Amino acid sequence: MTIEHQERRRAFGFVTPALIWTCAFFLVPFAVMVLLSLAHLEGREIIQTYDLDNYVKIFTEPSLFKGIVVSLEITLIVTVISILLAWPLAWIIATQVPQRYQRLAIMLAVLPFWTSYVVRSYAWALVLGQNGVVMQALIGIGILDEPIQIMATRAATIIGFVHFFVMLLTLTIYSNLIQLSPNYARAAADLGASGWNTLRLVILPLTLPGIMTGAFLTFVLCIGDYITPQILGGNNELTMPQLIMLQLGRRGDFPMASALSVILMMLVTLAYAATARWLKMERV
Repeated sequence: MTIEHQERRRAFGFVTPALIWTCAFFLVPFAVMVLLSLAHLEGREIIQTYDLDNYVKIFTEPSLFKGIVVSLEITLIVTVISILLAWPLAWIIATQVPQRYQRLAIMLAVLPFWTSYVVRSYAWALVLGQNGVVMQALIGIGILDEPIQIMATRAATIIGFVHFFVMLLTLTIYSNLIQLSPNYARAAADLGASGWNTLRLVILPLTLPGIMTGAFLTFVLCIGDYITPQILGGNNELTMPQLIMLQLGRRGDFPMASALSVILMMLVTLAYAATARWLKMERV
């Protein structure tokens, strides 16, 4: 046996446990879920019919299709707002904060990660309530005469999401910024570029990989989140995770829940494929 064959066998031996784990806990359950999505519920019995009726129903029944639209709208809005807030924050930490204090600044920026996700959501519910800090402050400074409804709306869901994902994007963008050589800015200044043009035409394009990576993570975590929309958004606009839990908890319709889950997985896969393709093109 040649050395090359020995190296291949050794490499395969290292990879095999990961392959077994992936097959046992991802591929097999996913295949079962796909098969279950091709069944339908009759009374309390699941009938395996191997048809696409559940998928047709999702795209033809307004209440189900709206869940896809609402999830995508909220996710895209949250991603855009988080990028617009996170990039300046990451830039300030990377360029304006002295290096010896940058670790402290990053630690303070990611402080929300140290608390429970459920606790953060309920904290925002208290803040955004009609007797919460936000309403009392707006009334106190004269912007509002009486409290308005923010809780149990899409706005509350977006606020809760943005609070969390700004920190995530700040980390990915900051890690990209600190790797940039200061010579880029110096070269742009030598060529006559102003500070704004250097930031817009040189620094910003070079941080796009960090932005895209953070945007993808935001998309995946946001579109699959159940807790924040349930606590802050109420049941006025149901997202896909809420629809899935509704099918499981109240109706016991496992085939429909599986079909919704497959569509959710397809959306995440499309987002991953688009991000990976863009990053690959950037490297070429």
